[in-house]
Amino acid sequence: MSQFQLGLGVLGVMVLVGMVAYYIWLTRRLRPRQAAPSVGQMLGDAQEPTLQEPTFDADEFVLPVPERKPGLDALIDVIAPIALDAPASGDAVLAAMPPTRRVGSKPFAVEGLNATTHLWEAAVAGQRYSQLQAGLQLANRAGALNDIEFSEFVVKAQAFCDAVGGTPDFPDMRQEVNRARELDQFAHDHDAQLTVVLRARRTAWSPTYVQQMLTRQGFVPGAMVGRMVLPASTVGAAPVLSVSFDSQAALAEDMTQSALREFVLSLDVAQVDRTEAPFARMREVASLLAQEMDALLTDDNGVALPNEALDVIAAELEHLNDTLDQRELSAGSVLARRLFS
Repeated sequence: MSQFQLGLGVLGVMVLVGMVAYYIWLTRRLRPRQAAPSVGQMLGDAQEPTLQEPTFDADEFVLPVPERKPGLDALIDVIAPIALDAPASGDAVLAAMPPTRRVGSKPFAVEGLNATTHLWEAAVAGQRYSQLQAGLQLANRAGALNDIEFSEFVVKAQAFCDAVGGTPDFPDMRQEVNRARELDQFAHDHDAQLTVVLRARRTAWSPTYVQQMLTRQGFVPGAMVGRMVLPASTVGAAPVLSVSFDSQAALAEDMTQSALREFVLSLDVAQVDRTEAPFARMREVASLLAQEMDALLTDDNGVALPNEALDVIAAELEHLNDTLDQRELSAGSVLARRLFS
């Protein structure tokens, strides 16, 4: 073999090695960023070293339990008092309740004045009630109470009264519908649901990596796949923040091969008590995650969000919260959570 042929052979081998090395580098670069291995894996656990979904200590991370349904309030409900000839038992009230507790998009409720505690409450078996009242919410995010819904409320409440032997006193329909429209307009003008998007600058993320990074910030799994929440400091309160990402990626058989390029961080302002400083926490979490995950912070349209824009939003939210306080619909309160739902 001549020196020339030998040189060509060596050159060919070098090119082949270079191509293999480039392919390996490219494969690693395009592979979604993975969650860090568990302690057991780093210590040489006998298990096969596969990535697992994050697990959570039940004592450390507890999702808030649903709070007891709030009572009727004239501020956001139509209320029809029901006179009784004699006290009604809780069992009789429960038996007479309609099968569906909604009229259109509005929740329907019946409360009784407990003969022993003299407090209004949802009927409880074994208790006795000297008075009853039926109510229907005036407005929610589905809109204001209309004439048809008010008429359906009258029919449903009357049927209940016939079953328990009560006499209802319905308020004027036109007055209540107008009140519902005014409340709905106020809610529409003061409803704020904020979202920011974290987008991968270069390398995509696996769902396990996203979950791991969120867990470090105090997030726990939500009720739906592809959702995590930051619990409030008060048990029963709505989550301070929520994160959502592609549920299909989270349901993949091998999540290490699924790729996420973005996820959404959300704040439902009216649902969270202002003492939680929800927007400040949103900014802090978004900033930390953006740094650690090499992500760009943007709005829904992909426009970068500078600190100046976030400062303006913070000032506007302070004014919004002041207005809600003045209207007795403070963010995070029972009434606000009902109205803005």
